[in-house]
Amino acid sequence: MPREFEITYIAENIYDDWVHDAHWQFLIIPTENDSQYEVEIEFDNSLYANTELSINGYGFKTLRVHPKKRFKKISFEAKFKFKKDEIDPYNFNINPDISIAYSELQNLDFKITYERFLKLTSFTILESLQEQLFKFNKSLSIFDNLEALNHWIFEYITFTTGVTEVGTTIKDVIAKKKGVCQDFAHLFCALARTNGVPTRYVSGYLDQESGFIGDSQMHAWVESYIPGIGWKGFDPTNNILANTNHIKVSHGKDYNDCAPLKGIIHTVGRNKTSHSVIVQSQQ
Repeated sequence: MPREFEITYIAENIYDDWVHDAHWQFLIIPTENDSQYEVEIEFDNSLYANTELSINGYGFKTLRVHPKKRFKKISFEAKFKFKKDEIDPYNFNINPDISIAYSELQNLDFKITYERFLKLTSFTILESLQEQLFKFNKSLSIFDNLEALNHWIFEYITFTTGVTEVGTTIKDVIAKKKGVCQDFAHLFCALARTNGVPTRYVSGYLDQESGFIGDSQMHAWVESYIPGIGWKGFDPTNNILANTNHIKVSHGKDYNDCAPLKGIIHTVGRNKTSHSVIVQSQQ
């Protein structure tokens, strides 16, 4: 039986001075895929500005808002309702001949096909010594190595808010050994790609009623492509595979491709921003 989810997303911006022009893009809509479906969208703002629905470069839905009048305060409220099937993340088979999958990673056509998720970015670039932090054991399957990497990062980084920022580099995260879900995901992407496995950064929501750790607003995890299996989700923040509690919104190379909110604001002075997310589910 599928679970019915309802997510409420609220954001409020207050400015010291008049905002004369503003453009926002929200990447917060649960995507529809094999397990998530019948997504209903409600989105309003306090200025009654028109909202446009568009598609980004990765094929995910975004909401664009451009108020036509000046303001000092604006709030947004989104509600999403959808159904999600129960997921068994271990429902797959591994070929006993693990050398076949490793050979595929070295195939030129494979590397070209998944080039976008093999390249290191400004958020996932490592120094030469850092690339040695986790090396695959070729006597184990690719999946087993990725699961071991998931556990290694969970043990290496302590989930701590307020220590890192949106632009914090992997080098700083490795030095501090502290961070939030974004940092866990970036480190996983960096080390998996260094070992030749295409890996993408995933943004979404986490049903924390199940006792999982994550940001109170939006969560981050990863998906790695394993030859013979396909894309598999890993959540290093919680040392688990992505499951029914992980509600996907989008994926990309790193946080920059998946930022839930981007905007251009024309004003002076300071501003105050607040966000809240509530995830509710029932059978």
